Amino acid sequence: MSKLRVSPSRSLDEWLAYIQTLHPRSIDMGLDRVHRVLDSLDIAPLGYTLISVAGTNGKGSSVGLLEAILTESGYRVGAFTSPHLVHYAERIRVQRTPARQSELCRAFEMIEAARGNVALTYFEFGTLAALLIFRAHNVDVAVMEVGMGGRLDAVNAVDADAGLITSIGIDHVRWLGQDRAQIAVEKAGIMRPARPVVVVDPDPPSSLVEYAHNIDSRVYRLHKQFGYHARDNDWDWWGPQQRQHCALPRPALVGPWQVRNAAGVLMVLESLSRRLSVNDEAIHHGLRSVRVPGRFQVIPGAPEIILDVAHNLEAVSALRDQLRAMEWRDRTLAVCAMLRDKPVQQIAALLAGDIDHWFVAPIDDARGATGEDMHGAILQGLGEGADHRVVPCGSVTAAFEKAHTLAGNDDRIVVFGSFHTVGDIIAQLKLPSH
Repeated sequence: MSKLRVSPSRSLDEWLAYIQTLHPRSIDMGLDRVHRVLDSLDIAPLGYTLISVAGTNGKGSSVGLLEAILTESGYRVGAFTSPHLVHYAERIRVQRTPARQSELCRAFEMIEAARGNVALTYFEFGTLAALLIFRAHNVDVAVMEVGMGGRLDAVNAVDADAGLITSIGIDHVRWLGQDRAQIAVEKAGIMRPARPVVVVDPDPPSSLVEYAHNIDSRVYRLHKQFGYHARDNDWDWWGPQQRQHCALPRPALVGPWQVRNAAGVLMVLESLSRRLSVNDEAIHHGLRSVRVPGRFQVIPGAPEIILDVAHNLEAVSALRDQLRAMEWRDRTLAVCAMLRDKPVQQIAALLAGDIDHWFVAPIDDARGATGEDMHGAILQGLGEGADHRVVPCGSVTAAFEKAHTLAGNDDRIVVFGSFHTVGDIIAQLKLPSH
């Protein structure tokens, strides 16, 4: 039974509003404060296998794949991801079920009592709450998604038994660095000496490889120590010591990149095979049952609706390629809102030939770009004569309603740009968000 089932003194909404007031900055990279509160909470050793997942894109899908396969293997699995789409509780799951509001409140209560005068960010509170909830539920395995970077992210305050690094792209440059070499070092911070780390990026910067070598981490690189061969309907995986899985079902997630994510996940499981037993049946069932809303999620209908949390150049490039690979549609209408640190102008230029009309809006968040900023940046990205293609709207839901009203049966609407953007439409359409 969970030790966190205690009637809270505050509601979850009250806790979340309170937590947002505790630190002057929403992002404060560093582990000292988290370590101090961890020591006060006294939850080490963890008592379960911990897998950390870092990278620029593909983290959420990789966590979902690990969660699905390990659950199908009979393990009690905890998962921590961020941000959420609709409900905060989506961030912390046990057995693929979001945490209850009462246990989240109790976890926050315990952290508040333990922190003293230490100022924690919103994300740090959530990370610590996940660790408390995993302990209370006596999980066998926890899969935790790094929020930003790796080296100084709150998730990295605990030592993982294995790490997974997905793609390495340009994002969060204010905090992580201006190029892939700098960013890779931050991602590499989740590595530990003599422990396995799987690198899924097919061409990682040399800085990441050097970091792994310098700390003597056990590195497994895509196309080096493991790989895959994809066909139209299935795929094969190979790994060390001639280990292989043949004729695997494609993951129940849209996009050719999901096979690459799944290949990295299988390598993580292989690297932990002495402590986690996973058979072929569990792998097959997990690949088929994985669900991660908002990752090129297609809602059939007239018009067709596509939801994708893509918010950087690498992810938007993948979104564009997948749109081009799909069945022809008359027009593509975009509903787009982004955070202000994103390269909106470059993203608009990247999609200039693939989006017929843009419906842009502000995000209701302190870090969101304003409607005016979105409108101006997209016009600049599209170039001269694009005024008639870009429609400013007051909110994401208003933008979606406008696009849906103007769309024909043979059109499609693509909602993208951030978790906030996609989450608003998932809530509006009353779709599952976990």
